[in-house]
Amino acid sequence: MAQPTPGAPAAPLETRRRRRRWPPELSTLLVLLGIGLFFEAVGWAVVGQSFLLNTERLQIIVLQMAVIGVIAVGVNLVIITSGIDLSSGSVVAAAAVVSASLAQVSDFPRAVFPQLTDLPLIWPLLAGTAVGLLVGLINGSLVAFTAIPPFIATLGTMVAVRGFAKWFTNGMPVSMLTDDFAAIGSGVNPVLIFLFVAGVFHVVLRYTRFGKSTYAIGANRQAAIVSGINVRQHLVWIYVIAGMLSGIAGTVTAARAISGQSGMGVMYELDAIAAVVIGGTSTAGGLGRITGTVIGVLILGVMTSGFTFIRIDAYYQEMVKGVIIVAAVIADQYRNKKRRT
Repeated sequence: MAQPTPGAPAAPLETRRRRRRWPPELSTLLVLLGIGLFFEAVGWAVVGQSFLLNTERLQIIVLQMAVIGVIAVGVNLVIITSGIDLSSGSVVAAAAVVSASLAQVSDFPRAVFPQLTDLPLIWPLLAGTAVGLLVGLINGSLVAFTAIPPFIATLGTMVAVRGFAKWFTNGMPVSMLTDDFAAIGSGVNPVLIFLFVAGVFHVVLRYTRFGKSTYAIGANRQAAIVSGINVRQHLVWIYVIAGMLSGIAGTVTAARAISGQSGMGVMYELDAIAAVVIGGTSTAGGLGRITGTVIGVLILGVMTSGFTFIRIDAYYQEMVKGVIIVAAVIADQYRNKKRRT
């Protein structure tokens, strides 16, 4: 009778170990590459031009998605704790109009605050950030202390904050902003802000106690409580951070447009959620990385630019985006099922 070759079982085990060492973002990165190559091929066939070799187009993609990326970093933290934040887009609008109102030039006759014009740059920056921080504090307090589901709590603030932005501006744009303020959104500055924010919270999630507690709450809240984590306080901080990042995104949006408008940020929260889920963050909580979210943001940007490049109507783009979100959630559920078995 033939004897099994010594060490034969070790090969499959070694293969599994090698697979475990592969970064979880690798599959998402391959999806990004595949989408880019798809639009490259379709671009030559339909438009007769290259999609990937157009450096100007690639720059536009990154610039357009930088603001979504800043929001997505905060949304990523929330979803890791098995929560959700639907108020991000409204916070962008509120922060945009408030920060812009403190960045108007003195010779504008219809300034929102005539006595507060030509202020130093720090004041509109702090104002926009403070708007997001305040909304995040409200969201976190509702979720942590009232047992209201995050979906309902942030849905309420989404509507209320959008209403505040409309009331604040009376439906009129806040324009004639200082050059210093406009410089925040010019050139590559939005991208640098996004990369800085992503880098900071990548380190926070991977190497700090705060990050470990965030994952623990999302994986098993009861176990986190037993282990001594102040879950309520931590959740408040998570939503405060998410709101603050949305406030920063709103300030950058106003600076890019050199105007603050109550209609800004519409659907931004869904784009951010889509980027986070596509990037591999589990909607069940306890799993997700900032690097995956960055790739998810790029995937959304490449898709949007690619559809525009091949002249696909914007309505179809929204349909496809919705299908991708659902597909990403289904894939997430499948991965969770495999982990449990």
